[in-house]
Amino acid sequence: MDESLINFFIERKILPFLSKKGKIFLKGKGAKILNKEEEENILKRLKEYIKTKEDCLNLRRKIINKIKESYDFLPIKNWVVEERPRELLIKKGERYLSLSKLLAIILRTGKEGESAEDLAKRLLNYFGSLSAIDNATIDEISKIPGIGLAKACTLKASFELGKRLLQEKAESKKKLKSPKDVIEYVSEKVGPYLFNSKKEYFSIILLDIKNKVIDTLELSKGSNNASIVDIKEIISEATKRLASSVILVHNHPSGETEPSEEDISLTQKIVSACNICGIKVLDHIIIGRNRESYTSFLKLGLIS
Repeated sequence: MDESLINFFIERKILPFLSKKGKIFLKGKGAKILNKEEEENILKRLKEYIKTKEDCLNLRRKIINKIKESYDFLPIKNWVVEERPRELLIKKGERYLSLSKLLAIILRTGKEGESAEDLAKRLLNYFGSLSAIDNATIDEISKIPGIGLAKACTLKASFELGKRLLQEKAESKKKLKSPKDVIEYVSEKVGPYLFNSKKEYFSIILLDIKNKVIDTLELSKGSNNASIVDIKEIISEATKRLASSVILVHNHPSGETEPSEEDISLTQKIVSACNICGIKVLDHIIIGRNRESYTSFLKLGLIS
């Protein structure tokens, strides 16, 4: 076969296919940018060499192998054992692995000319951090070349499992005995969903007479700078579950945890309403962008 035509296919990443009706057609990145005249000329030349599906398959395999030979990279399976992500994890443990190697294990495969670890590095560089990847939508992640819908779903599921693990740890705490216990519980139970969130969420933690958590409820989701919470709903949920006390939690998407005048005013109204019903407000926690970024109304003396 004409080597110039094969080289053209290799350079443009074009592959020939044969339909059930015997019609030759082209696929690949380069096929999309061919003009009508170029495409007709190529198809005309291909008809001289492709008579059967086997002819087409053999030609396609030849082109694919030539493309692979031109890549300046080694697939992970050909790396030295000491550098392969899975083998490293088995030998030294997951803590030893870099972010790109951990992500490579989750992604499993790369793309043409790019290993899974190369793809992981590109993903990290594009979004900038794990938090940014976590906050991205499946649609945003899947638009990264080489990721696609399946890998995007796998990534989102992996991040969610991490959050669920933290929730399990939070739920294992039998009692909230101190402000430190409260902060740890909030960080593990609702923090993963609020850190770096672009919207403001308002939640309540319901406790029994022994300060054991009964339930944690998200009551409202607002805009990027405000959430609206109905005080009657707080009273309703607390009385319905026979809660003796509540802890209020909301986040500031800006990352700044200093309470606003509206935060203070709302808290005072909630405290007054709860006192009338015999429900004590133990604290109001404002969450920022990480575990260390928070403000406690109790510590500020805004709740007694």
